[in-house]
Amino acid sequence: MALVLASGSRIRAELLKNAGLEFEVDPADVDERAVEAPLLEAGFPPEDLASVLAEAKANDVSTRRPGDLVIGADQVLAFEGERRTKPEDMEAARRQLLAFSGKTHELHSSVVISRDGEALWRHVSTARLTMRDLSPQFVGHYLAAAGDAVLSSVGAYQLENIGVQLFERIDGDYFTILGLPLLPLLGELRSLGVIEA
Repeated sequence: MALVLASGSRIRAELLKNAGLEFEVDPADVDERAVEAPLLEAGFPPEDLASVLAEAKANDVSTRRPGDLVIGADQVLAFEGERRTKPEDMEAARRQLLAFSGKTHELHSSVVISRDGEALWRHVSTARLTMRDLSPQFVGHYLAAAGDAVLSSVGAYQLENIGVQLFERIDGDYFTILGLPLLPLLGELRSLGVIEA
């Protein structure tokens, strides 16, 4: 039995590696927009979207890896009652950051463990992040310094890097913000006997 991460996310793999886990990476092939479309239409809350997407990814990979334990994860950003997705370009990132300026948004991070196409365990954690008041000049300088990496993040920032300068207050778990609720995941892996208790 292998432990498998159903994600191509560099930071998620780094978090698992730094925690001392041995695992394989096998990214899921899931059309996220197609999965979430009926959920958005039905008015599902952001935390449920994150959970369904994480489970879809874990189940996708676990169906082609019999017997393996597969970790799926997803993160949904909610701002003023709307779900936000990764910015398409630097101009979209600029507009998003200026909209977030001086306000609070939520990151809902879900992690699911599946085996043979069936979820064994699910967890969702939420963090609330308040950006400081940002001037257009600062946002421009920030985007120039951070570069295209901001386009791989739903919030247009990486908190573990220069993105930390955007914030005034953070309520929630650091790992949740990075997109993988690591402490609950490690607890469940201990319960399943995958790692030493």
